[in-house]
This record gives sequence, C-alpha cells and structure tokens, in this order.
Amino acid sequence: MTPLRNDTLLRALLCEPTDYTPIWLMRQAGRYLPEYNATRARAGSFLALAKSPALATEVTLQPLERFALDAAILFSDILTVPDAMGLGLSFTAGEGPRFERPLRDEAAIRALAAPDPGAELRYVLDAVREIRRALDGRVPLIGFSGSPYTLACYMVEGSGSADWRTVKTMLYARPDLLRRILEVNTRAVTDYLNAQIEAGAQAVMIFDTWGGSLGHRAYEQFSLAYMREVVAGLTKVNEGRRIPSIIFTKGGGQWLEAIASSGCDAVGLDWTTDAGQARRRVGDRVALQGNLDPLALFAPPDSVREEARRVLEGFGTAPGHVFNLGHGIAQQTPVESVAALVDEVLTYSKRMRQS
Repeated sequence: MTPLRNDTLLRALLCEPTDYTPIWLMRQAGRYLPEYNATRARAGSFLALAKSPALATEVTLQPLERFALDAAILFSDILTVPDAMGLGLSFTAGEGPRFERPLRDEAAIRALAAPDPGAELRYVLDAVREIRRALDGRVPLIGFSGSPYTLACYMVEGSGSADWRTVKTMLYARPDLLRRILEVNTRAVTDYLNAQIEAGAQAVMIFDTWGGSLGHRAYEQFSLAYMREVVAGLTKVNEGRRIPSIIFTKGGGQWLEAIASSGCDAVGLDWTTDAGQARRRVGDRVALQGNLDPLALFAPPDSVREEARRVLEGFGTAPGHVFNLGHGIAQQTPVESVAALVDEVLTYSKRMRQS
C-alpha cells in the first residue's frame, strides 16, 4: 500500500501533536452533494449503490474532491451486517430501512449466527480495497460498523422507531433473548471490523446510534459492555501502524468517563456535550471527536465559521481533537456552508496553535 501523505487524523486519534485540528464529517458522502445524487440515480437504489465496490468508491471520494478533508469514510450502511444474517434488508423511499424477517420468535433468535465477512460481506471488503487504491495515500480510510445494541434495535423492531418499544420490551421481559442477539452481534461486528482492517481500513468507528435511548443501568449492561468486547477483539496494528478505534454513542455524554475507559482510542461527542467539560472529565486518556450541531450548517457561511471557532476554542489546543459534527450531515445542507466549515477549521486551528 502507498504510504500516507496526510496522517493528521491518525495522530490526533492517538493524542499525538498535530499542526492543526483534522476534520472529517459523518455522512460526508451523501445526499447533500449533487454528484452523490447523480451516482445514486445511476445505481438505481441505495442498496445497489452500497453493494457496488466501484460506485461505493466513487461516492466515498466525491467529498474529498470538493473539500480539504483529512479522512475518507467507507460508503456503506450499518445494516449490511444483519442483512448478511438473512433478515432481508430493503430501503423504501421516504420510509428508511426495513427488514422482511425481524427477530420476533425465540427459535429465530437461537438460530442467529454471525456472517462470514469474506463471503456474505465481501462486497464491502472489495470496496475497502478499491477505495484504498483510489486514495493512493492521500488521506486515511475509516471503516465502521453499527454497535451490537444499535443493530439489535433494527433487527428486533424491523425498522426505525420513535421509542424502540419492541426491543425495549424484550430487554425488560426476556433479557436472555436480547443478550443472545447481542452476543452474536458482538462476534459479527468484531469479525467485520477486523476484516475491514485487513482489507485496508486505517481507523474504525462504532456507531452506537441508539445506545443513548437506554436507561442508565441498561446502557452499561446492553450497549457499552458489548462494545467493550468488540474493542478488546479488534486488530490493533496493521501495515506497521496502530489502528485507532472510535466509539460514538449519540446522547451518551453522561457516560463519557465509562466510554473513555472502554479501551477505545477516541470518543465521539454529540452537540449536547460541552467540549471543555468533556476534556476536563477524561483528561488525555482518549481523543475526543466532535461536536458541531449539524443544523448549524444551515446558517450563512459567516455564522458557520463563528460556530466552528467556538467548538475549536472549547476543545483547546491540547493534542487529541478531531473536528466533526455531533451527528451526520442533513440532506439539504448547503454545500457552501460545508466548504466554509472545513476551511475555518483548518485555518483557525492552525492560528490557535501558533498564538
């Protein structure tokens, strides 16, 4: 593989000094970009796009052509794993993901098995390899997976939900069944991320999108405990370099210290957590990633720049900050606001370090 020309992100994730604060954005390859919409239209559907290594590579690289980002993130979806388990994933316009065969009976749950990433998920690994070749050392590639609990939410519920009533009913009424799903998911996520690392991912992120919907005790028992197992099982070094891991629990600010003690290298923060307080709470144990409100990008570029400076000043100049949004980019986000954000993070964070 070609040596990295820009390793700023990887160094920041390991709390090493950098000349500026690196930036990448959750969902940076997505529907706010006209070129993404054109490629998706060519593909015919979201799943066809995600399952084509050539097209996944094309859309992964699109934001890098527009913006001076410090990382690419694999274009895929967190639900590829349960799809590979045979649950029958589909995407309906305006409705989001849906599983044809959600986990509702004990026999199906007992029969659940982790997929072989090299077989059922080979298209993802082919995309990782193709993206790495296309990047040619320009910036690192981030691989990712949903957390065991977040995957379980969709697998049991069958689709998105306002309150996750079905999976939470299982949690309280039949915790043994939910634990069985989480055990299988933990093996699946660990294998999947390690396969991505072997294929060329240079950092990995666990998206615990719905862990924040859990009660205090349930979060530790049904989400964090299993993410801890995943992190412990990850390949730590590849191509002679440390592979940093990031955990992001949306709505997880109250558990920051516990997440920081999970073994991960970096913790993602949403916009509800104060950056300065977060740094004081965890010190230099982990890097922090975040945490601009994605809807701040709907303001004019000058306002976006001001908000970017506010976030940077909150985190300060100590090593270990990766700038990101507190969640993914919204669909109608103005492209010029993203351009202003990326430019301001680079120029202002450099100036902060020089002053």
